[in-house]
Amino acid sequence: METVTLARNAMATRFELVLHGENAPRLRAAGEEALAEVDRLEARLSLYRPSSEIARVNTNAARQSVRVSPPVFALLRQAQQLHRETGGVFDIAIAPLVRCWGFMDAGRRVPDADEIAAARACSGLHHVLLEEADYTVRFDQEGVMLDLGAIGKGFAIDRAAEILREDGVTSALLHGGTSTVYGLGAPPDGEAWKVAITEAPEAPPICAAVFLRDSALSVSAVWARSFAAGGKQYGHVIDPRAGHPVNKSVLSAIGLPSATETDALSTALLVAGLDGYEAIAQLRPGTRALVLAGSEENFRMLSQGIALAAW
Repeated sequence: METVTLARNAMATRFELVLHGENAPRLRAAGEEALAEVDRLEARLSLYRPSSEIARVNTNAARQSVRVSPPVFALLRQAQQLHRETGGVFDIAIAPLVRCWGFMDAGRRVPDADEIAAARACSGLHHVLLEEADYTVRFDQEGVMLDLGAIGKGFAIDRAAEILREDGVTSALLHGGTSTVYGLGAPPDGEAWKVAITEAPEAPPICAAVFLRDSALSVSAVWARSFAAGGKQYGHVIDPRAGHPVNKSVLSAIGLPSATETDALSTALLVAGLDGYEAIAQLRPGTRALVLAGSEENFRMLSQGIALAAW
């Protein structure tokens, strides 16, 4: 049994593949093809590449309908559906608020109430019109901006896993930035891939073991790319309902067959927190879910299908 490990920096994170099989050159070729697809998707979905489809939409869609490729349109349609299903807590049109808080550059800061109100006025998927007949996107006002950061990595992992399957790979582990991981088949020495959700800052030490076989797990947390101001810590995940960074939940996790959905729904669960846990945890049959809220002194957890365990 051969093992091949490959990695690529893309989508502002690091994608890694571990492949098992009988033919190392064929595994490597399949892995390189899967990572090349990640690169192609970044070129289409990046908020920061002027030539990407999403950048063209952000630049022009308030003035005219912008045609996108069928795969990108399908992803936007899926994001729209997830927005509806989560009651708006998952929203790819939140970029004006992300920019307002300085998370698109190095100038992170606490904006004033007027700035937040102005950003909220042009945030939200209700401003985005999708026309399936010709795969076009239109905004209903200026200032609207899409950011696929909460769904794009999962979509890329799903596409990479699909390519590996087509190339005959039956055992692989894929992850993007350690926040989303997909287990294809099983490892040579087990019935499923065993991954960990490790302890969270500002919460009691935890460790959850999750087993993946042809399924994905995504974890979202408030401390990534956070900053401190006025004695408070502000994370990069924004609650679109309030216009402020999430401050009640500290970590969430979702396990499902689709990495696209786990990526999006882990973000939604972090935003929804304990109050919205039941609605999101019941969206799909067999969902594994975990949310941590509060602090070490006042800590609460809700979960299904993810049990705390020794590692």
